[in-house]
Amino acid sequence: MYATICRRLLCFVCFIASFNTFAVTNWVDFEVINGHINLPVTINGIEGRAILDSGAQMNAINLSFINRHGFEFDKGGKVNVTGVYGTETRQLFNNVSANLFGAEIELDQLAGLRIGHHEVQLLLGAGLLEKFIFQIDYPNSRMRLFEKGSVDLAKLENIPMQMDRGSGQPIVQVGLNGEKNAWLVLDTGNSGGLFLKRLLATDKNWLELYGSKSGVSAGVNNNATVENFRLPEVKFGPFTLENVQVTVPGEGQNESISGQNRNGLSRIKGKNIKGLVGYDVLKHFVLTIDYKAGHMHIGLPEES
Repeated sequence: MYATICRRLLCFVCFIASFNTFAVTNWVDFEVINGHINLPVTINGIEGRAILDSGAQMNAINLSFINRHGFEFDKGGKVNVTGVYGTETRQLFNNVSANLFGAEIELDQLAGLRIGHHEVQLLLGAGLLEKFIFQIDYPNSRMRLFEKGSVDLAKLENIPMQMDRGSGQPIVQVGLNGEKNAWLVLDTGNSGGLFLKRLLATDKNWLELYGSKSGVSAGVNNNATVENFRLPEVKFGPFTLENVQVTVPGEGQNESISGQNRNGLSRIKGKNIKGLVGYDVLKHFVLTIDYKAGHMHIGLPEES
């Protein structure tokens, strides 16, 4: 599972300027690999992929990509990057030229992370998403961007959503097994279904009721032991899903998915966030999201 990042930085200034006259872009096809949305991108003439991660609060560049091609990008400062299983200090990189959505852009303040194979070049988070209304058609593997103000999602939304005041993350209210409504981070970087706090699962006795199995999960900084089970019912907006995959941290395993600002500088208290909602839930739907304003509409794909 890729990063939930601790700190919001300003990026994509040139990217925004490239689209200052559009209402909606053309659809761009993406590929789903291990539950992650992969968009085409080219950096320094090298074709690769960018992962879209709605739970990440900044953008990142893959250190494996940099090392593979021997690139030397300008270095900026450093930033603390918090994943589910730990926090580490990472180098920032500037003046990275790329082609994304058909536009030539220059990216700054990219955190250096290890994001799997070197063909993955970028991780795209809030630096992109908060500037637009974006629509993800999971069943048809395509995405497009709407200009802010061109769609009134406040009137169209059909699921409780907001930007958490404490962490700055997009959160949605999800019904869990008819027993609890919980605020979960909307996380396109989560390749599973639901990732929940262990205490929630033990309080409801779900681990025993639904036969959990142990495993290992990879975070942005570390690996960790987890337990997995299937929850009979999950309500996501107007839709109900059955037999949904759920992961919880193993007993005694630390995790970090609270509704607090992770750079430690803010005293604003956010929602009591209980986990993450990811690909195994999202893959059925067309999501239209006003990331910054905190509105979302969930629909089914049009029949061809």
